Amino acid sequence: MGRKPCLRCLLAQAGETDLARAISERIAAMPPEERAPRELYEKRLDACRACAHLNAGTCLKCGCYAELRAAKLSAVCPHEERRW
Repeated sequence: MGRKPCLRCLLAQAGETDLARAISERIAAMPPEERAPRELYEKRLDACRACAHLNAGTCLKCGCYAELRAAKLSAVCPHEERRW
């Protein structure tokens, strides 16, 4: 029997290691001026982890990968309450 997807987990925590690695590589390839500083990135991910709309690393509000959206400096949370 397969495992249930991890709710409120980011990709690596949900067991999506290949996808998590690809997202990490994409973030690393972003120009530094477009990437959120580490502290801001972590703060954003904390808000995502606490959100009921996170499911196995995917934001159910917009369909994006939370880690990728959080890494983009100009990105905003798609939640109606704008958690970040």
